[in-house]
Amino acid sequence: MKIVSMMVLASIFLAALVLVGCGSGATARSRFGSAIHQHPMAPLSEMPKEVQQSGRRLQEAYQFAVANREIADEIPCYCGCAGMGHTSSYDCYVAGVDETGIIQFDPHAQYCSICLDITHDTMRLMDEGKSTADIYTQIEAGYARFGPPTLKPAQGES
Repeated sequence: MKIVSMMVLASIFLAALVLVGCGSGATARSRFGSAIHQHPMAPLSEMPKEVQQSGRRLQEAYQFAVANREIADEIPCYCGCAGMGHTSSYDCYVAGVDETGIIQFDPHAQYCSICLDITHDTMRLMDEGKSTADIYTQIEAGYARFGPPTLKPAQGES
């Protein structure tokens, strides 16, 4: 009987080790399972229903873009969305804000892994304390091979 108990305990211990090893330590998580970031995140309740019902990666990208427009608007996207009129990474998530302040979401990023990758890299670099210029440079170096960047119009152009 002792041998069976010892084998059961050993099996549980080994299973626990395997499960711990499967976890990713790349992103710190709160005790509630949400990512801990060093930058603001818009409330999930303010995101479109499709985003709320999606995975955490997509949710966090939308939450980040809404809460950090000043940086998302400075970072280019390289997925080819410039042809859709996008001028920055921000445009992949937000189509505009109406006269009452209500955000009109763009569904584009829901279907684009390059947009999500750029946004998550931007988040990570912000968490590392990088400046907007450094983030821009690293995003450009990592994604320029995918296509032309979105470009903000020169002042005076629209």
